[in-house]
Amino acid sequence: MAMVGLFWISEDCVYLGAEPTGAAPGVRLTEDGVEILGGGQGGRSWGWGEVRGLDVRDVAVRSAGRRLASMAFDSVLVLITGDGEHPPLFTVLVETEDDGTVEANALAAVTGGIHTPDEYALSRTLLARLADGTTTVGELLGWRRDEPADVAPTRDQRLALLREWTAAPV
Repeated sequence: MAMVGLFWISEDCVYLGAEPTGAAPGVRLTEDGVEILGGGQGGRSWGWGEVRGLDVRDVAVRSAGRRLASMAFDSVLVLITGDGEHPPLFTVLVETEDDGTVEANALAAVTGGIHTPDEYALSRTLLARLADGTTTVGELLGWRRDEPADVAPTRDQRLALLREWTAAPV
């Protein structure tokens, strides 16, 4: 698995944020559509033909410098108090043909739960492209299948991938 922007990409599906375990909340994107996972979220799903829009809210966004400072502060706080916190939640909005806009929660997977402005903006653009069909989940999965399983892309590689997946067709 690899994290690119807001997307946790495995060989067979893509999660928004962390892959949930047990009853943890999450949203899974497959080649067939969108699934809401986790206890208390209803376990609903829609095919791509029913999805009119995808977006996110409540994502922690900071510049690279502020992100690093926040992570350093959090590390010191945990070291002193021994009290680590759970990953932060963010909201996923699934706009559907019949159900209107449905909100679901997902857990942030990135270290510190904080994304850079570029990652956030490109991830939102990619969500819109997935919803309108100009980019497919299969493209993200194809990239993951072609990469070594034990190699994570660098920050620059992640941004390049997001730019590639959000580029307008030529």
